[in-house]
Amino acid sequence: MGLKALFLNCTLKRSPEISNTRALIDKAVRLFEELGVESEIIRVVDYNVKFGVTSDEGEGDEWPLILEKIKACDILVIGSPIWFGVRSSVAQMVFERLDGTYGEYDKETGQFPLYGKVGGVVITGNEDGAHDVAANTLFNLTHLGCTVPPNVDSYWVGDAGPGPSYIAAGGEKHLYTNKTVRYMVNNLAFFAKLLKENHIPTNINKLYEDALKESE
Repeated sequence: MGLKALFLNCTLKRSPEISNTRALIDKAVRLFEELGVESEIIRVVDYNVKFGVTSDEGEGDEWPLILEKIKACDILVIGSPIWFGVRSSVAQMVFERLDGTYGEYDKETGQFPLYGKVGGVVITGNEDGAHDVAANTLFNLTHLGCTVPPNVDSYWVGDAGPGPSYIAAGGEKHLYTNKTVRYMVNNLAFFAKLLKENHIPTNINKLYEDALKESE
């Protein structure tokens, strides 16, 4: 049963500019490949993604193209640099657009499109903020329906303030980062396979009706 991982690189740099976040994502892709998991990387800023909270913001909006790939994947990994101690504006925009999926629930079960998928996060930056980015990003993924397995955040953070980033600083040799990216990849692959073979049975529609009666 083949698994598909989708990485959304939320760098602020357009292609072909070098992305430090992409460099760490590439390491995860190689590890996924060893497990037989196919990966695709999308650099969000290379698309014309409009601001908004629906799944289609009209003419010229290319978010629907990305959303189609999100719905087709088994593993969704958000890659973000740290800016001013928080995730990038591009990553924030991704979640604002994913808000539209709340209205695209399954008519029978009420489950959102991200149910049955697993989520993780990759972070790079040369200042503090990795825990904040991971906490908010992973929580947002669970709220949208993703399952978040243990140890699915991998990050590299350099010294506070201006300085060399992941590539220039030799981050590819950082023990903690190399350890956590392996934890992330293996746990995501395991839980993605588990969910693909064992669909979540929760009927949100019925639970909502039960809650509604209790609140009357």
